[in-house]
Amino acid sequence: PAASVGLTQRNAVALLPKTVGGLNANYILLDDASDTSTTVKHARKLLVEDRIDVMVGPSLTPNSLAIVDLMKESKTPMVSLGGSAAIVEPVAQREWVFKTPQSDQQMATAVVKHMLDNGVKTVGFIGFNDAYGEGWWREFSKLAELRKLNVVASERFVRTDTSVTGQILKLMSASPDAIFIAASGTPAALPQTTLADRGYRGKVYQTHGVANNDFLRVGGKALEGTFVPASPVLVAEQLPDSHPSKAIAMDFVRRYEAAHGPNSRSAFAAYLYDAVLVLDRAVARARQAGAPGSEAFRVALRAAIEQTREVVGNSGVFNMSPTDHLGLDQRSRVMVQIRGGKWLLVDTH
Repeated sequence: PAASVGLTQRNAVALLPKTVGGLNANYILLDDASDTSTTVKHARKLLVEDRIDVMVGPSLTPNSLAIVDLMKESKTPMVSLGGSAAIVEPVAQREWVFKTPQSDQQMATAVVKHMLDNGVKTVGFIGFNDAYGEGWWREFSKLAELRKLNVVASERFVRTDTSVTGQILKLMSASPDAIFIAASGTPAALPQTTLADRGYRGKVYQTHGVANNDFLRVGGKALEGTFVPASPVLVAEQLPDSHPSKAIAMDFVRRYEAAHGPNSRSAFAAYLYDAVLVLDRAVARARQAGAPGSEAFRVALRAAIEQTREVVGNSGVFNMSPTDHLGLDQRSRVMVQIRGGKWLLVDTH
C-alpha cells in the first residue's frame, strides 16, 4: 500500500554519500512491503546478522512503532522516516528513536490555521484506521476544539480498501465546509476521487503523506484545488531565496530528477537524504568513542544525534535535544495547492 513512499526512498539510496562522518558507509536496503510483521523480521536480521550501527526507517508510522522496543533492547539508534509524533514521543520511552519527517502535530497546526484563515467553520475527517490516521485525529481534533473549528463527522478506512463510498456519503450528509483526509501514499487518493464522483464542492485537505507525484498521477483531476501542508523540497524552486532549505533542496531535486526523470521529486526521498545529513554530523563525533560495530559507538552515536544543531536539510533546519528527537520548527512546512496537476506554493508560514 505504501509503495509510492518506499519506492522513491529506494531510488534515493544511489544519491547517498559513500562516506558518513568520515567513515565508509555500507547501506543495506530491505523492503517490508508495508507489513509490520515483516518489519520486525527484517529488523531482527539487521540487528543480529548484519550488526548495523544505525537504522534509517521504516517508512511508515505503524512499522516504525513496531520496532521501537527492539532498538532500545539492542541499544541501536533509529532515524525513522514515519510521520507521527508518537514515533518519538514521549522521549523518555523513545530515547533511541529519532525522525526526519515533520510530525502530524506541526502539520495539523498549518492545516487548522489555513482552514480558519479561509473561512472554514465546519469540517469532516476521514483517516486511515491505524496509527497514522489516529495520530492525525488526535492532533487535529485537539487543535480544532481549541480554535473553535467544528468537526461534524469522523470516519476511518483501511489502506487496502477499494471503496470508501459509505464513509464519504456519511461525511457529505453532514455538509462540512471542508474535508480533511488523513492518509498517505496513493491510497489517500481514494477518498478524494470518491468525493469528486459524488459531487462534493467544498475544500479538501490532505496530509504531507501524499507529497509525491505518484499521488498526483493516481488522483488525477479529482485532486484539483486540494491543499497540502508539505515539506519545502516539494516546491524548491518556488521558495523565497531567504528560505534556509532552498539551496540544498534545489540541489537534491536536480540530482534526483536527473536520475529519475522530470517532476519525479518526492518529499519521502528527501526525508531519507536528510537522515544521512544528520548522521554525517553525528558519526563524526561518535567515532571518537569507539569503533563502528561496538556498543560504545552506538551509544555515542545516539548521544551525538540528540545533540544535532543547525543541520540544514531539505525538510528544514534540525535542532534536536534530549526533549526533542525531531528538532524542526515552522520553517519545515509550507502550504501548497494542487493546480493543473502540479504543486503550487501558497503560504510559507
